[in-house]
Amino acid sequence: MTGLVGLPNVGKSSLFNALINNHQAAAENYPFCTIDPNKGIAPVSDSTLDALALVAGSKKTIPAVLEFLDIAGLVEGASKGEGLGNKFLGNIRECDAIIHVVRCFEDDDIIHVESSVDPVRDAEVINIELALSDLEQIEKKQNKSKRAKQTTTTAMEVEVLQKVYDVLGEGLPARSVSMNEEERDFIKGLHLLTMKPQIFAANVDDMSLGDGNKFSTALEEYVASQTFDAEGTNVGDGVVLCSAKFESELVSIDDVDERAEYMEMCGLSSDESGLERLSKSCYDLLRLSHYYTVGPEEARAWTITQGSTAPVAAGKIHTDICDGFIRADVVGSEEMLRHKSWTECKEHGVVRSEGKDYEVQHGDCVLFHHR
Repeated sequence: MTGLVGLPNVGKSSLFNALINNHQAAAENYPFCTIDPNKGIAPVSDSTLDALALVAGSKKTIPAVLEFLDIAGLVEGASKGEGLGNKFLGNIRECDAIIHVVRCFEDDDIIHVESSVDPVRDAEVINIELALSDLEQIEKKQNKSKRAKQTTTTAMEVEVLQKVYDVLGEGLPARSVSMNEEERDFIKGLHLLTMKPQIFAANVDDMSLGDGNKFSTALEEYVASQTFDAEGTNVGDGVVLCSAKFESELVSIDDVDERAEYMEMCGLSSDESGLERLSKSCYDLLRLSHYYTVGPEEARAWTITQGSTAPVAAGKIHTDICDGFIRADVVGSEEMLRHKSWTECKEHGVVRSEGKDYEVQHGDCVLFHHR
């Protein structure tokens, strides 16, 4: 699950509504409009799946989905309970990744909690609050170990706690600390907020969707300066341009040609909106991929973790298929589109028979055989 965080009135709820293509989240023009987090399922736009369904004559098309959580706006002092901060920070701990929504547009009709538009300041406010919350978690763990008469804390745990504490104190996220697998597993148990992978959604005005604006450029420069660890390694944060207002309007347009014309007017290609870029970035952030099952009844994308073996992927369909796995017939989606059916693919010799150690690749068309 991916959580949308940011200051109040930056466009989180409007973006959330557009992502899940409905209006279940309140999106009013005042701080703390959202108090209880809204959960929603968003389909992942997939032109390959649509094409596969077309050539197979599938009755149903079922896309991959992502789960999003719209979390109420954080404010300075959230780590100390300001603005119901403890509640909202707790919501973030439930998430696997974070979309940090930052306001990058001017509009006198929409109140800004800080009274001016400054994306770098806004991003720093949220990052500092997440880091302060993590520092408190680390301190609690360190103090608990010191109080214990017979501590079970190992030298490794003491060392990695101090490493993370020092990095947080420098204003860098915990995920920028170099750790081995054992250290990472230990730290994972603390559910630190800054260990979660994060991308920034620069919420721009309609006309800035193509190339951005001065606000999004400032945010990109800030993010680039903050995403390197002590060894100079990039830890993977990035910025995606989107417009909550534009996306909200776009999802209400059913006519394909009208949608394409509107996107072109805003400097976007007709095959990818800001939301689609954001969804793809979330997929990468969570290290997800998907494979396809294709037939006359349905064409479906199944979400898996990158590196999943064939039996694990089969288990997404049903545990019985995983338990009784024999083999998997695999063909690339491009070959399936070229030959249009499993029968034709077999006749042209492009179907591979893979065993239990095969790692299913993104875009594979798979037919499982099981007992």
